[in-house]
Amino acid sequence: MDYVFYSAPIDDLSNWTNNGVNYRAQQDPGYSNRRPYLFAPDVVRGNDGRYYLYYSLAGPKGSGGYSGPISVAVSDAPDGQYEYLGNIRNADGTVYDEHVLFDPAVINDDGQIRLYYGACYPFDDLPAWLRPLTYPIQTKIFGKSRARIKAVDSIFGAMAVELADDMLTVTNIPQRIIPTKTKGTEFEGHSFWEASSIRKIGSTYYFVYSSIKSHELCYATSEFPDRGFVYRGTIVSNGDVVFEGRKPEDRVNQTGTNHGSIEQLGSQWFVFYHRNTHGSRWSRQACVEPITILPDGSVPQVEITSTGFHDGPLLADGRYSAMICSSLRKGRMPHGPARWRSVPTISSDDVDRFVGDITSGTVIGYKRFRFDGPTELSIRTRGNGTGGLLVSIDNEAVSTVSIGPSTDWTRRAVRVERAGVGELTFSYSGRGSIDLLDIEFAPLGEELATAPHRRASAP
Repeated sequence: MDYVFYSAPIDDLSNWTNNGVNYRAQQDPGYSNRRPYLFAPDVVRGNDGRYYLYYSLAGPKGSGGYSGPISVAVSDAPDGQYEYLGNIRNADGTVYDEHVLFDPAVINDDGQIRLYYGACYPFDDLPAWLRPLTYPIQTKIFGKSRARIKAVDSIFGAMAVELADDMLTVTNIPQRIIPTKTKGTEFEGHSFWEASSIRKIGSTYYFVYSSIKSHELCYATSEFPDRGFVYRGTIVSNGDVVFEGRKPEDRVNQTGTNHGSIEQLGSQWFVFYHRNTHGSRWSRQACVEPITILPDGSVPQVEITSTGFHDGPLLADGRYSAMICSSLRKGRMPHGPARWRSVPTISSDDVDRFVGDITSGTVIGYKRFRFDGPTELSIRTRGNGTGGLLVSIDNEAVSTVSIGPSTDWTRRAVRVERAGVGELTFSYSGRGSIDLLDIEFAPLGEELATAPHRRASAP
């Protein structure tokens, strides 16, 4: 599994391109059949103007990914070709191996390079007498000896260190910036799990992370880079959990691991995050939402939408991929892998990306579209299903699309009488299962676009 970088002009965030593979796992001397995968990385511009990629190798389902080392590659451009540089090391040249080495994040703080990393399992919240019983588990998962685990207060936590200008050498003692024992603290229920990310806005440091709930990106702030962080809240959940009081059992999607961060593009701040696809823990779709940073520095939680970088609701005109849905549910959606039960998924094959495994009771939502008057709405489906897709806008039924069996993508159209902005939903009722490829709108009286369907590779 290699790294591919995407880039876009700041003034045209609809035009994302890539130049192929930017860095291959096999470029790392530590590559092996046991650890062939590149995990969550970060990139920073060094004081020399070059770009440094921080990452770690891991095996299937993350095995070996917690034992390090954190490695570094370098390029002359942020989306250029990277070359292996070395491992994070101590001043004496030995490989740095303090705490759990996972999910590196890095920032150039006015010339000082700071590295953040770590992971936190809930072992530290166990009673003191029970913790030693977990040492065999910790030894196996984290690659530390019992003596090493017992010798420190904890191998867990969000850690911060400073690096020399060589971008490799640690120059100070690691500092834990968030407590691992969270009972009775402001972090309780939203403690650090993984996915460190660091930003500095003005004089305030924002530490963004995936919490113990895993579906949410939370944040903490401090006036210092390595201490004093205060829990501030959730920025986004990939199931809209907690947003406007939503309970976990009412999640709007299959929820799972969430990684990401916040970034300013032009004058607007965004949160980047991901959600699960293919019913798997390991397949994910990149997503983005605009956020607001209030005068007190807080970031209100945002809801999942279909609009991405688009400023405002999407215009009900033209063609949209079905996989931009903001919600995809059938009854109570699972947290974690969904392969053990029949639920709809964002999926793909060798040719197309689509919403798949749609069975009776599935509801697919899109927030939000702007209708400027009577519109012909068409969809393309395939599958062995027979029934109907109820089309609603803001929970008001406006039409029904009849569904019949089809091996190939088949267009089906209905008339929608609507003006205004609302959430578009499709609710399937019938037998069998179907896949949904795309949605297309055309003002009545105009023919649908005749351009051929542009095929997309699997994510």
